[in-house]
Amino acid sequence: MPTLFTRIVNGEIPCHKICEDDRFLAFLDIRPINPGHALVIPKKEIDYFFDLDDVMMASIMVYAKKVARAIKKTVECRRVGVMVAGIEVPHAHVHLVPIQSVGDLNFANAKLADDKDLAQMADKIRKNLK
Repeated sequence: MPTLFTRIVNGEIPCHKICEDDRFLAFLDIRPINPGHALVIPKKEIDYFFDLDDVMMASIMVYAKKVARAIKKTVECRRVGVMVAGIEVPHAHVHLVPIQSVGDLNFANAKLADDKDLAQMADKIRKNLK
């Protein structure tokens, strides 16, 4: 059975897409820790992040760097934190979270976001992609 993220990649479930190419998809988390919280996933369904081959792992981080820069230009934050937890969905993914301190990287702070707010945030971040 395909994962939730594979269903998003296949267009079966909508998302607030930031960008994509033939290998990766970046979209906003619907339960963000902070506004602008994004996920970067490989389009190929691989459960565990550390099962990605070396080229894919390096490439996803380079792709995430581009997305993180756009988030930082969009959202007032000290940094964009990076987290790989890999428990919630069995599909490798990287969390990019705008933060003021390391304590902000806490899923206990995640809250369901309004769809309209997510759409506006995705649009703002897309405008800051280079």
